[in-house]
Amino acid sequence: MWALMCFLLLNWAGNGSSLSVTVTDIECVYEYVLYEGDTISGNFVVVDHDIFWSSDHPGIDFVVTAPGGNIIHSMKGTAGDKFEFSAPLSGMYKFCFHNAYKTPETVAFHIHIGHIPSEHDLAKDEHLNPIIVKIAKLREALESVTAEQKYLKARDTLHRHTNESTRKSVIGYTVGEYILLVAASVLQVFYIRRLFSKTVAYNRV
Repeated sequence: MWALMCFLLLNWAGNGSSLSVTVTDIECVYEYVLYEGDTISGNFVVVDHDIFWSSDHPGIDFVVTAPGGNIIHSMKGTAGDKFEFSAPLSGMYKFCFHNAYKTPETVAFHIHIGHIPSEHDLAKDEHLNPIIVKIAKLREALESVTAEQKYLKARDTLHRHTNESTRKSVIGYTVGEYILLVAASVLQVFYIRRLFSKTVAYNRV
């Protein structure tokens, strides 16, 4: 029983993957789905969009293509989101990011292929069927929590980059203000001294 549970949990760990992709034009990631009807879920975040994106940036497009070549899921002009759908076929799935702006963008990407066997599929193991099904459901629940943690971690990285950029901008503005104040003070002192020197000259005449 313990060996079976360890096998299923290790199998769960192998069905998820996380990576960081640099998208300049089009970048694709491939993932093989063993069973029709498996749940494909995940998320992605453009880590540096708050720093480098201007107001007219079109965003990142995300497209999922099934083994037959049909587009089964897509997002247009986004900085990141979650996704989940059922696989219509078994086979190789393609996950593509399209960056129309051509500026390199760093994308944190996480994907998981979930499979929950039915009791009908495990009919030969009568006593273990309910246990295996419950373990599979527990495995998917754990994966959901893990995926949410990875998504929040990527969002946290994005916010830290934004805060760092804002801090540098504030420091730059503050230093600029001090320089302007010092320059204005020096000009005022110079002007007043010159004014008094002219007044003394007039009094002598």
